[in-house]
Amino acid sequence: MGRLRQKGKAGAVKAYVTRSAAVKKLQCSLADFRRLCILKGIFPREPRNKKKANKGSSAPTSFYYAKDIAYLAHEPVLKKLREHKAFAKKLARALGRGEWSSAKSLEDNKPVYRLDHIIKERYPTFIDAVRDIDDALCMIFLFASLPSSAKIAPTLVENCARLAAEWQLYVMRSNSLRKVFLSIKGVYYQAEVMDQTVTWLVPYQFTQNIPSDVDVRVMLTFLELYQTLLGFVFFKLYADAGLVYPPPLDERKDESGAGVGAFSLQEAKQTYSASVANVSTSEGKRVSSKEVRQTIKTISSGPVDDDTEMPDVDSSAQSAEVEEDFVPQPSTSNTQGADALPTLQTLSSVAPSHMSNLFASYTFWLSRETSRPIFEFIVRSFGGRIGWPETSGSGSPIAEDDDSITHVIIDRPVVAKPNETDEERDRRQRRKYIQPQWVVDCINAGRILLEEPYTQGKTLPPHLSPFEDRQDAYDPAADMVVDEMEDDEESEKVDISAEEEESRPENKALKAAAAAEDAAALRAAELEAEAAGVDFSVFEKEAKKARRKTEVDADADGEEAGEEDMNKMLMSNKQRKLYERMKYTEKKRTVERQSLEQKRREITKEKKRRART
Repeated sequence: MGRLRQKGKAGAVKAYVTRSAAVKKLQCSLADFRRLCILKGIFPREPRNKKKANKGSSAPTSFYYAKDIAYLAHEPVLKKLREHKAFAKKLARALGRGEWSSAKSLEDNKPVYRLDHIIKERYPTFIDAVRDIDDALCMIFLFASLPSSAKIAPTLVENCARLAAEWQLYVMRSNSLRKVFLSIKGVYYQAEVMDQTVTWLVPYQFTQNIPSDVDVRVMLTFLELYQTLLGFVFFKLYADAGLVYPPPLDERKDESGAGVGAFSLQEAKQTYSASVANVSTSEGKRVSSKEVRQTIKTISSGPVDDDTEMPDVDSSAQSAEVEEDFVPQPSTSNTQGADALPTLQTLSSVAPSHMSNLFASYTFWLSRETSRPIFEFIVRSFGGRIGWPETSGSGSPIAEDDDSITHVIIDRPVVAKPNETDEERDRRQRRKYIQPQWVVDCINAGRILLEEPYTQGKTLPPHLSPFEDRQDAYDPAADMVVDEMEDDEESEKVDISAEEEESRPENKALKAAAAAEDAAALRAAELEAEAAGVDFSVFEKEAKKARRKTEVDADADGEEAGEEDMNKMLMSNKQRKLYERMKYTEKKRTVERQSLEQKRREITKEKKRRART
């Protein structure tokens, strides 16, 4: 006989807990509970039967896993939040009584919590952290562009701007940038860091306003977690690249608007600590900890001479000590052998692609109306040199009259310059004046494009998203079909001749017979054909052919619909809904693509008609 189960002691009632019950169990406020859930990555769950999980009640509420709430009960951050609550009460009491010394002492010993242990829990490996920094970078760049207010402290904006500059410096130094897209929301970037694709959004440099319906407290909680995460990630990236972290900041350049140029990347000097793993000899050769332990044993076991030296270790032992390689083990399921797993050292030593030096042979000059932070980051990430006027900030490595400038990025119409000297005219003829889209399209195409379609004052070609990789996606840059582009006049002649053929009385009668759906319509078409002089046998043959074609098409459609219905019957409810959503999305994309292609055909025909006239 099985064990009896009491009501409310097992099943969904025990597995789930409501939000109010969770707040009551943790003995914290709702705001603190929300903060804890964001920091620990705990989110509401949807039970199969809400009524059973809520002990028979059908009232709408949020549910959490009971194990997640028990996990939160032992969180050190929760303890610090409780201490902060007690500190706030003591501080208010001291201020109310006028005890200023006690209030100052309390303020100096205010409880502060750290999120280092949460980062280590949520991201066991470094690759996991790199894979998850997309949202963190978007949030950092967003707050770096926001104005400070009563809710957003100036120090917070400064810290976000510093983290954003550190990330851009690393991407420029490692040539990791791969794709760029200029959209309405901002500039989308995509980089490859440690063999991981990282995509983030940077807003344009406009005056940003915080909407009133946005809860800034929730965003600040996420930002607090993201700042700690990026601090860990950037330190590791800079350390692997042999750079000093954080990079030194020149206050004078920063005040003059140098931006990223205010930071300087410095090579980290190789320092050796007193740890056993990093002991080195006078000749600079590193030894392993095993050799050090053996030497210590020999020293402790008996007297040795003063000229005792550490045993030398070759470079292979050194590399094995620095990084432990994965040894492929034979597998019973895969008889071909196991593949070697990539390690952090192998990923960092991958040779850069040919795109990393795409602009290495070019020098750009930014005109005053172009965005300097965007194009400085893009050009320097691909090995190019760039300069800008003083109105865009200080720190330009080249001047405007430098003879090495090959391209001028300009975004204003062509204006004739009066009193132009011969030297200025020769300089203008040597340089190529291109619009900003040319730089981005070259990066997405992976090669240097022709400058002619992008020159100053011309209508630009369509700027396509490099992230759209569907095969059935609409491509406005694709060429039209040759027959449709070159034989418009012939098609117009064919349309005219077809209209003339359809305008004849006998053809109208035969067409009405083919479209007849009932006996009355067929009789009317027969009388019309007789009045037009069409033979009855010809009319009957055309009517039978039209009816047969209609029946065949209806049977084919019925068979396809029946087969689709049978397939849906074999699916589960979840699979059927997913299939219907997929078909709906596919149909919507097809209709949208056909509509865009039809518009393009009409525009092309209109252009050709205007060109003829």
